[in-house]
Amino acid sequence: MKENSKIKTVTLWIISFIIMIGSSIYQRMTGPTHPLPVELEIEDTVYHFKLIRSHGGEGNAQIVLQIPDTSIKGIMAYKPLNSITNWIRDSLTRSGNSLIAHLPHQPPAGTLQYEINLIKNNRIYPLSTKPVKIRFKGDVPAYILIPHILLMFVAMLFSLRAGFEALVKGNNTYRLALFSTIFLTVGGLVFGPLVQKFAFGQYWTGWPIGQDLTDNKTIAAIIIWFIATLQLKKNPSNRLWPILAAIFTLFIFLIPHSVWGSQFDYQTGQINTGK
Repeated sequence: MKENSKIKTVTLWIISFIIMIGSSIYQRMTGPTHPLPVELEIEDTVYHFKLIRSHGGEGNAQIVLQIPDTSIKGIMAYKPLNSITNWIRDSLTRSGNSLIAHLPHQPPAGTLQYEINLIKNNRIYPLSTKPVKIRFKGDVPAYILIPHILLMFVAMLFSLRAGFEALVKGNNTYRLALFSTIFLTVGGLVFGPLVQKFAFGQYWTGWPIGQDLTDNKTIAAIIIWFIATLQLKKNPSNRLWPILAAIFTLFIFLIPHSVWGSQFDYQTGQINTGK
């Protein structure tokens, strides 16, 4: 009997881990800051590129396109997002087998839209059907960013595991729910604002200050797990609240990261959220 219990426990942890990893990959791949994959054919040669949509730290953003064919040239046009300025055009520079474009550094949360066209034999090959957006941010120290990411991953893992524990009527639901609440709180309300401050100059841009969806979904997950933990404290056999909390947390964490995030307004010089 004990052996079966151990096998069930390990199985539930494995399932929770797989779902956590899968949801994290999905969130990352569908987010607006994930590099945009591009496949382009130029005279029977297929090229694969990734156009960056986020840049952290000081200095300009650099886009490197691996193109050994030296007869191919490139032109880039860019302008600040939602600004009335004209498009700025610049040629890509060659360095060995690569064509390189440089986007000028922007203030935290500043966003540029850019287009790149490749040219060969007087024929133009656009890399995208519409302008690509790239948001700039400050450099976040590893000692802040790594704990934040790890704690949020662990919080999701414990959230799923607590939901499964309640589903199979296990005895450790309260303890798992408590750990989930703690990890969410420390990762989301301690390290999360620190990441936000280093990246965009503000500690909190969610409710009631702003409409940052990442901040809002974090506080929503913390609240529902706090309620679930209190309900389990009163009644350890409660199954409804931890299951609902686990499903709700999984759902909101599937929402792509950085949606409705901080955006620098070039007209007012202010940082807005919710757009």
